Amino acid sequence: MKESFLEAFNDHFNQTNLPNQRKHGSKLIGRWQRDCKNGTYEVFAIWEYESYERYEEIETKIRSDQEDVNRVKQWYDAHGGRDFVYSNYILEVKNEAIENTVQLKRR
Repeated sequence: MKESFLEAFNDHFNQTNLPNQRKHGSKLIGRWQRDCKNGTYEVFAIWEYESYERYEEIETKIRSDQEDVNRVKQWYDAHGGRDFVYSNYILEVKNEAIENTVQLKRR
């Protein structure tokens, strides 16, 4: 992500995406950013879901919540449109599943 867009992107996450995700059942573990020292930042979040099926259910709810979809569209429109944001500010997007490798004993 280009540094010039970082504040707008973080504000969008905190004001729009985070409340929307939590409303539908997502659990945020954490969100971080890393200065890549070249005018760009890497921003990443880790979310926890009970299962992949639960993740899919939540994503379906989020994508069908028209009020939230409209809020996201308005944000993109205010920054030149989704295509403009992705071609000018966001360098790469990944949505990857990771699996826990720690087995904790319950007391």
